[in-house]
Amino acid sequence: MAADSIRFAAPVPILRIFDVAKAYEFYRDHLGFTVDWEHRFEPDLPLYAQVSRSGTMLHLSEHHGDGTPGTVVWIRVDDIHALHAELAAHHYRYGRPGAPEPGPGGPGFMITDPFGNTLRFSQPD
Repeated sequence: MAADSIRFAAPVPILRIFDVAKAYEFYRDHLGFTVDWEHRFEPDLPLYAQVSRSGTMLHLSEHHGDGTPGTVVWIRVDDIHALHAELAAHHYRYGRPGAPEPGPGGPGFMITDPFGNTLRFSQPD
């Protein structure tokens, strides 16, 4: 089988979290992601969950060794100004996005989650 005939799916970043309520407040309530599923090996063990929005999937993990705080994820969007307006209207108390600026891959802005992970949203040229 030729190497160019193998299809790859989009990668799914694993982001380390330390507080489920704060993670859901940020990813679900502020950014508008849906919680697709949650997994715990036992009820009192760390959470591993998937959130998604419009084809972008992220895994959130409380497990030691999954992800590193300070990870950067670049997410392409088709209307950076509409996303910025949506997020700015939420008045999230722990951070607000700066205005979109020109950058590599098109205009964009970044926002940091409560655990030090940065999401860079960009609209490709």
